This record gives sequence, C-alpha cells and structure tokens, in this order.
Amino acid sequence: MRELAGKTAFVTGGASGIGLALGRAFAVAGMKVMLADIEEDALSAAVNSLHNFGPGVRGVVCDVTDPGSVERAANASYEAFGQVHVVCNNAGVAGGGGIDDIPLDDWRWVLDVNLMGVLYGIRTFLPHIRAHGEGGHVVNTASMAGMVSGLGFGPYSASKFAVVAMSEGLAMHLKPLGIGVSVLCPGWVRTRIGESARNRSERYGPARPPDPTGPASVVAELVQSGLDPSVVAERVLTAIREDQLYVFTHPEMRVAAEERFAAILAAMDKAAAS
Repeated sequence: MRELAGKTAFVTGGASGIGLALGRAFAVAGMKVMLADIEEDALSAAVNSLHNFGPGVRGVVCDVTDPGSVERAANASYEAFGQVHVVCNNAGVAGGGGIDDIPLDDWRWVLDVNLMGVLYGIRTFLPHIRAHGEGGHVVNTASMAGMVSGLGFGPYSASKFAVVAMSEGLAMHLKPLGIGVSVLCPGWVRTRIGESARNRSERYGPARPPDPTGPASVVAELVQSGLDPSVVAERVLTAIREDQLYVFTHPEMRVAAEERFAAILAAMDKAAAS
C-alpha cells in the first residue's frame, strides 16, 4: 500500500505509546484513523490531541480480550469511515517473570491481550479487507522478545514469539491477495507498558506488586530511556508502503539474534551429522 492518503487505519492500544504515535503518523499521512483502547479517559484525550493533525480521527472503547468488543469496535469503524485498510493489532501488556512462581492468572492475562487480542483483530477485520478488494495491510506488534528470549521464561516472551510466528504464516497466505503483513519487533521504547496493570480486568485477579530488587526495575529504567514512539511509527509507515514483513527499531540487538540463530544452525548441523 504505497498510497495511504484517504485510506482508513484502525489501531488498538491507541490511547498512548506506540499506538498513539501510529495514529498521529497515519493522520499526518492523510488517513482516517480509529483509535481503540480500553482506557476511556486516555482515549478521549488521545483523540483530542490529534484533531490538529487531521479531522478524521475518532475513538472507540475496546477490550481486545473480548472478541465481541473487537467486533463492535470494527462496526463503529465501518459506520464512521466505510472501508478499513490498515489494521494495527498493537495493544499489549507486560507481566509475569521467574520460573515456577508465575500465577496462572498472569499467563492468562498476558496471553489474552498480547496473543488472543491479535487473533481477534485478524479474525474480525480480514474478511472485511478481503471483501472490499481495495488492498490492505495488517501490522501486528510483537517485540524483540519475540525474536530472542533475553527476558527469560515468562508469558511476555511466549506471547511475542507466537505473534511473530502467526505473522509469518499470515504473510505467506495473504501476499497473493494483495494484502500485506508486518510484524513490529521493537526494543526499548518510551511507553507506559510498565504500568500495564492499570488496565488489568478483575477476572484475572490482582496484580502482584513489582519486586523493587528484581529485574522489573531495570526494565523500567530501560523503557524510560528508550526510543521515542514517533520513531517507531515512522518505521511502521515505511514498512506498510514497502511491504516489509519484519520491522526492527534497534539494530544493536542484532548480536543477540545472531547468537540464537547460530545455536539453531549448529543443532541442525549435529542432526545432519548423526
């Protein structure tokens, strides 16, 4: 999709961070934008903040863990703008770490948002994009934690590895239909992901307070000193226009990926020699 002006984008997690930066970049590019978020007050403020960038910006409250909520948000987008062309399954949370002390509710919460939220977005919008025949693009937000397990065992890495695999398979199937797929794998970005528990539903139980001596405090510092979300959004726009599958933001993390791939290839060589 080289020409974005006049098209419509739908962005989950659109009230802050990367989602809001995507919405701003799309609006500047001349697109109509529907921001979707579970945080109603922040969503309203986000929509108001983008009015100067383009008149076609709306907001809809959406819980990506609920397929019915995603469908209602999609219908609101169709009613407001007609066809939707770019879908950014961006909403995500961080939670859970350690080895054998991760509560099952943490697993369910992180996987429901980070993985099932992506699935619901694809299931809801893909038939619509295929039907209108005007082309389109799906952007799934993963992480460098979906390429290398630097954060160790935990639901966050598991969810992001799954999003990468899902995106790779989806891209293969949609390419002949003229629909592009990108998987966004950023490193440290200045967002509020460390405060994810503010939107945690009661059905997942209370969130455990972070251990001030644990790795969470180090991660929080890295996030706050991370890349500005606007830089990430510009990379995504380029990926959409140039039909790039992988979207990376931190080339200095290449070494970690090379170490993983080298270990995989070495194991393949041992298998071939056995």
